[in-house]
Amino acid sequence: MEEKTPHKRRVRYSGTHPRHFHEKYKELNPEKYKDDVARVISRGATPAGMHISIMVQEILDFLCIKPGMNGADATLGYGGHTRAMLEKLEGQGHLTAFDVDPIESAKTKERLAAAGYGEEILTVRLQNFAEIDRAVAESGKKFDFILADLGVSSMQIDNPERGFSYKVEGPLDLRLNPLAGVPASERLKEMNREEIVGMLIENADEPYAEEIAAVIMKWRRKRRPLETTTALRECVTEALSFLPKNEQKEAIKKSCQRTAQAIRIDVNSEFEVLDAFLSKLPDVLNPGGRVAVLTFHSGEDRMVKKYFKAQLREGLYSEIADEPIRPTAEECVRNSRAKSTKMRWAVRADH
Repeated sequence: MEEKTPHKRRVRYSGTHPRHFHEKYKELNPEKYKDDVARVISRGATPAGMHISIMVQEILDFLCIKPGMNGADATLGYGGHTRAMLEKLEGQGHLTAFDVDPIESAKTKERLAAAGYGEEILTVRLQNFAEIDRAVAESGKKFDFILADLGVSSMQIDNPERGFSYKVEGPLDLRLNPLAGVPASERLKEMNREEIVGMLIENADEPYAEEIAAVIMKWRRKRRPLETTTALRECVTEALSFLPKNEQKEAIKKSCQRTAQAIRIDVNSEFEVLDAFLSKLPDVLNPGGRVAVLTFHSGEDRMVKKYFKAQLREGLYSEIADEPIRPTAEECVRNSRAKSTKMRWAVRADH
């Protein structure tokens, strides 16, 4: 007699709508509940476990992808940009996608394979995009187009287990690859006050860096562990308690965002990774090859702008963006996470 698979009941939640990540079973299963997911997106929200790709048309317009080309997506993520570029290849050519997140990249690879994009046209490398030159060395082929979306994927932000959001309780982790390196909670135990101040200023232009660093050090002296996202929020709240009451709420919100960003950049060595990637870009592009980079905060944008300008002067690029391209107002309404995005581009010189 054939055994029946036991029925798994969905997660129960209080109230009329699910509030927590793991309760949003419809959003976490977009293939089965397409209409429900579409309604969430129509409200300008991002469904749990998904990522809405930003500036897709602008990217495609610039990259000018043709069938037979060889391209790279430096940051695979949920695969929205990847799929759009694969569609332009029309089954001819190849795309290499990089991602350090073993959890999400495996899901995306499976989802793209189910859509008909197997290994004959798509190679997914569990590798940092700073090592893009290794892919070229191994294949012997340079790229005709490259996209680098430097934003953190919504799947990582929304999942409390990853510790990317100060809004919900979770471990203070912030690692893009949870199997490598040390979590943010451990990193903050290693740093002295001056290092914390420098990190907050350099990585996020945090105006209250001194006050926040002072409270972090005070908590450490009192053996008060800073191990959760909510503890970080409490720490920032205490640091800004000197502000007038009517200013505190907004100031705390912004400082929490900046502080989490600064720590995430430090934990993942994001500026060092971007520096290595930008320095290698001209050497991995074919003559006339195109690269587009999406940035999400001023530190990233400054670095991309600086590199592109310097490499233009050196004759490595024939043309670069004079000004960044921004998402349309309509896109920002549909996807609030697009608001801070800037796209810069460059074209490899023909020599």
